[in-house]
Amino acid sequence: MAKKSKGKELQEALTHKWKNVWEVIEDDEKEKVFEINEEYKDFLDKGKTEREAAQEIIKIAEEKGYISMDEIIEKKIKPTPGTKIYANNKDKSIALFVIGKEKLEKGMHIVGSHLDAPRIDLKQFPLYEDSGLALCKTHYYGGIKKYQWVTLPLALHGVIIKENGEKVHISIGEDEGDPVFFITDLLPHLAKDQMEKKMGEGITGEGLNLLVGSIPFKDDEINEKVKLNVLNILHEKYGITEEDFTSAELEIVPAGKARDVGVDRSMVGGYGQDDRVCVYTSLKAILDVEKPNKTAVALFVDKEEIGSVGNTSMESKFFENIVSELIYLTEKNYSELIVKRALANSCVLSADTLGAFDPNYPEVLDKLNAPYVGKGVTIVKYTGARGKGGSNDANSEYLVKIRKIFNDNNVVWQMGELGKVDQGGGGTIAYILANYGMEVVDCGVALLSVHAPYEIASKADVYMAYKGYNAFYNA
Repeated sequence: MAKKSKGKELQEALTHKWKNVWEVIEDDEKEKVFEINEEYKDFLDKGKTEREAAQEIIKIAEEKGYISMDEIIEKKIKPTPGTKIYANNKDKSIALFVIGKEKLEKGMHIVGSHLDAPRIDLKQFPLYEDSGLALCKTHYYGGIKKYQWVTLPLALHGVIIKENGEKVHISIGEDEGDPVFFITDLLPHLAKDQMEKKMGEGITGEGLNLLVGSIPFKDDEINEKVKLNVLNILHEKYGITEEDFTSAELEIVPAGKARDVGVDRSMVGGYGQDDRVCVYTSLKAILDVEKPNKTAVALFVDKEEIGSVGNTSMESKFFENIVSELIYLTEKNYSELIVKRALANSCVLSADTLGAFDPNYPEVLDKLNAPYVGKGVTIVKYTGARGKGGSNDANSEYLVKIRKIFNDNNVVWQMGELGKVDQGGGGTIAYILANYGMEVVDCGVALLSVHAPYEIASKADVYMAYKGYNAFYNA
């Protein structure tokens, strides 16, 4: 074998290139990649709303031996190392705990992700009739490109709470025999004025009206016959009236299942991967944890896409209150100071997605600092916009700790940021947890077509996120 030149030796010793997961993993681990992603696609299909995802998490957790926090409090069970607990916040946010060998006061290892995803909601009084068609008024949720949601087959998911307190679960459009819904668009022949508008103005928010029916109720003495027929069908199936819409949460999402993408089946295409890819991988990671040194926490919160506001979001006191309850149960002398120490001493991976480098749109991304599909889980030192506005900006001391954990456990990882400096930006729940004094860094899966009705993830990156979160829990 020819001897390497000094320059070649120096280059190999001093420079760094991010690895492609598929090129470095062995065949047996490649099998695990595909196995995990089959489970992941199933999770995406079962959890298309934050409520459905929360319900699925609880179901899986209970099957794995997790006990409800309500039961822990009611029976005054003292958690010991290895005790597995879940806390449910209004069926929209969940926290899973595996109690560690060290006291909670010494801090926790937390992976925090969000259950909500960009979508379209029905307004509170949505149903109307116009020109022989029944439609529903909507209000979009989170950052969407409105034009992406027209002419797609759509499904309706959610809950309706009747005045007697009965909760009716709705899911129409997912089973093969179900009808689907559509938001219509203009034919190109008549779209001259529309096509001259900016992309963001071509479809308006008030124009995202959902088509739900066209058959009139047979009665010559009434008006709005199509609307009445729709209400009658809903009443016969679900026992609801129009007034019940006022206490409903009904969400419009793309119909259909998550699918493999590419002839090599190397990617997953599906709705809601921001951020349910991190939800699933952190869930699977904590389910494999038994008795960690520090208490492991998988935190799944709501409303990140609209600014983390509300009582099921990261801004709520839910997590802080649950930690207080655990300390009350595990410490002889409870104090607020111990709670504050437990939070301040904690380390967090803020598990959220970001945009992967897309060769169709190279002008908005810095090639040297953008994450790439297939190169592993992405660590994001800072998010924010332009001058790092609204960013957590993680400490170097913490970054090197995560770097070492990943390297020691053969986790393929990369660094990334969200676009060129002046292009835009975004935020996560990182800064909220950092307010407690925790060490926090963003760490998640880079996607193509983020916030679109269907997003794309590399199966390799999904696997490495799971592997990275598991290594972090056990560190």
